[in-house]
Amino acid sequence: MTAPSEAIASSAAEAGSVPVGEAVPGATPAAPLPEVDISDAALARVGAQIAATTEEYDRSGEFPWKGVQAVHDVGLLRLGIDPRYGGRELSPTDSIRVFLALGKGDPSVALVSAMTVFQHVLQARDPFWPDELYRKVVADSLDRPVLLNAIRAEPELGAPARGGLPATKIRRTADGWVINGRKGFATSSEGLSYHLVWAATEEDDPLLGHVIIPADTPGIEIVRTWDHFGLRASSTHDVIYTDVEVPAVNFRGLPASTQTPDAGFAAVGIGATALYIGVGRAAQEFFVRFANERVPTALGRPIATTERIQTIAGEIEAQLVAAEEIAFGVARRFEEGAPQAVERSILAKPLIARAATPA
Repeated sequence: MTAPSEAIASSAAEAGSVPVGEAVPGATPAAPLPEVDISDAALARVGAQIAATTEEYDRSGEFPWKGVQAVHDVGLLRLGIDPRYGGRELSPTDSIRVFLALGKGDPSVALVSAMTVFQHVLQARDPFWPDELYRKVVADSLDRPVLLNAIRAEPELGAPARGGLPATKIRRTADGWVINGRKGFATSSEGLSYHLVWAATEEDDPLLGHVIIPADTPGIEIVRTWDHFGLRASSTHDVIYTDVEVPAVNFRGLPASTQTPDAGFAAVGIGATALYIGVGRAAQEFFVRFANERVPTALGRPIATTERIQTIAGEIEAQLVAAEEIAFGVARRFEEGAPQAVERSILAKPLIARAATPA
């Protein structure tokens, strides 16, 4: 997921409003948000809490509101909010710790939470929200879960990271913008407060960027296409946008020819790979519990006492340790400012997946 990195002239600027993403002149600095406890003990508690409803939501495929509420209640959905809005920076190492713990509890809730946190990180790195609207998001997040996600993939385009222009188009109107298009794999779709939709204008050198759409805006239709075992509750459905209108300040694109990847976002985005490890750790606990409880009549003792099961248990632990070492190793490279950190992070996801999945 990437966000625009420079402002361009827009109808809002022409109207004399504050440029998108810039602080309002003379505005009172935001009061510090409540501290969020991300100690190992605190993360283990919330992980166990959301694990209690994982099966319920994965069977039904309904949006996991109980788990999301639990993550909100301990403040984890506010991680990554910029200090000028009262938050604090989320380090790469802490990103891995948080999402490993949540992934172990409920991968759907973890993925929904990660998408929101990463949007706060992007806004902190490269502001693109209207300042007043983002301050509302932060204020509202104290009272209720305010879920965000970049809605980017499309049936024909696939993931935008591979290049190409979206078929979702945004057109200027007298009052703002109107958006039309269909997106796929829109994680959190049924629970979002704001859709950040990747769209392009219809010009020879189109403007490209995320348009900020409040979820209650008319013209949004969610099509329930997602039904993946173990992740049913992530609500990663298709979304259709039909003549959706937004204010002028809710979109600031850049010419497609100037778009560059935000490589620095990988420093915290590496935390998303920790979801794989968390799921692996949960599976490991199930395996160990089963091996200690299973007592075949012919054996007369738990299968955990057999050499074969002990060998398998050791192999599982080795695979998961390898995945953790890769993730935390890349995180440390970012924190130390190592020049190869970005390149290593690109390889980290498949390496972590290969290590954790066989486990």
